[in-house]
Amino acid sequence: MHLSPTAPSSTRLSDAARPAASITRDWTCPFCALLCDDLAIESHEGGRLAAPAANCPRLAQALACYGEADARGRCSVGANDTDLDTALTHAAQLLARARRPLFGSLATDVAGARSLYTLAAGCGAILDHLHGDALSAATLALQDRGAFFTTLSEVRTRADLVVFFGCQPSRRYPRFFERTLAASPMARDLVFVGCEPDVAALRLAQARVEAILPGADPFDTLALWSALSEGRAPGALRGAHPADAAGTLAALQARIAAARYTVLVYEPAALPGPHAALLIEGLHRIVKAANRTVRAGCLALGGDDGALSVNQTVTWLSGLPLRTHVAAPLDHNPHRYRTARLLTNGEIDALLWVASFAPPAALPEISGDLPAIVLGHPALAQAAKARGGPTVFIPVATPGIDCGGHLFRTDGPVVTPLAAARRAPLPSVATVVAQLTARLNAERPAQEQP
Repeated sequence: MHLSPTAPSSTRLSDAARPAASITRDWTCPFCALLCDDLAIESHEGGRLAAPAANCPRLAQALACYGEADARGRCSVGANDTDLDTALTHAAQLLARARRPLFGSLATDVAGARSLYTLAAGCGAILDHLHGDALSAATLALQDRGAFFTTLSEVRTRADLVVFFGCQPSRRYPRFFERTLAASPMARDLVFVGCEPDVAALRLAQARVEAILPGADPFDTLALWSALSEGRAPGALRGAHPADAAGTLAALQARIAAARYTVLVYEPAALPGPHAALLIEGLHRIVKAANRTVRAGCLALGGDDGALSVNQTVTWLSGLPLRTHVAAPLDHNPHRYRTARLLTNGEIDALLWVASFAPPAALPEISGDLPAIVLGHPALAQAAKARGGPTVFIPVATPGIDCGGHLFRTDGPVVTPLAAARRAPLPSVATVVAQLTARLNAERPAQEQP
């Protein structure tokens, strides 16, 4: 809903004195996977945006990327500006010649992901997200051992013991504690395992906050904790682990057994690689063991830049998650189809880079002769022009800023609609990709004629 400020009937403002901003209330922020939906955003003349009451540095950083310049974003081919029609024609020609393209970054919403999958099926592309490493670690753990997840609503209304493993949520999700715990009068225990307490947690009046084993090796900690969760006696484990660690984790395990509802919070992207999947498996093993007698669940914080949305969309369209080669037959391999590996080894012959959110995902280091198509925030225009190789740039709308859309929230089952805070004349990713698909379908038969 857009509300234009108006003066009381008894005090009529002149047009020059009237505020130039329109306000969208109950606006949903697309810039992190919490998808906070209680915000008021101001759209000022010239395309500038502000949310002064949000108290979120991540949102402020993203909104600083929008203004008059990006609202006038231009397409380019090579180093020269051009129109959308010409850019689409060149992009279709690049894809028509490719035999093994990579669709990377994929920072878009559900509609954009649907269109990209259709295009990928038409040209045999590989799909990987900007946050593919974190996504793949979570997917591997789910495939190998299963998972026991909870939701933000359950954390807010039921959890009396919240354990944070190796993460301080407010660093990446500044409003996490405000949105999940601050508004509830429930007394809670917050325990940070392997790290110092989050400073935002210390400001919660109704919470008791502590840290245990800060700086401990996460693999050692989870190996010991998992054994204790399965009923091993602390004394039997002290030969391989420090006695204080065994006793500390045994005490935590006793608190889980006594709690009404325990939630283990972790951030896949914050876990050390390359074997983060093993840590995620360990956390879910502890939660599954707890559920034999009490209630517990995991909450994974991640899925930014549309990562969870694209992964969900590709999975329901193909039956396989990201890092899949959309060819006949479909091939999913989280190691083989990693963007960094494909680029380093020169295993692709074209790159389609999608970066519709802000701050936009920068172009990766790629060889100068590799054809590249960039569908991105207008801030990427200069980098695309300066690249030197065969490059097509098309500026696109940001879901929730220039167009509507839908994103999955970090806890999985909730799909949130997005309303445009302003309406710069930029096409959505879904619109551009649909047009590109039509051009590619027209280009291919012409190339296949003798």
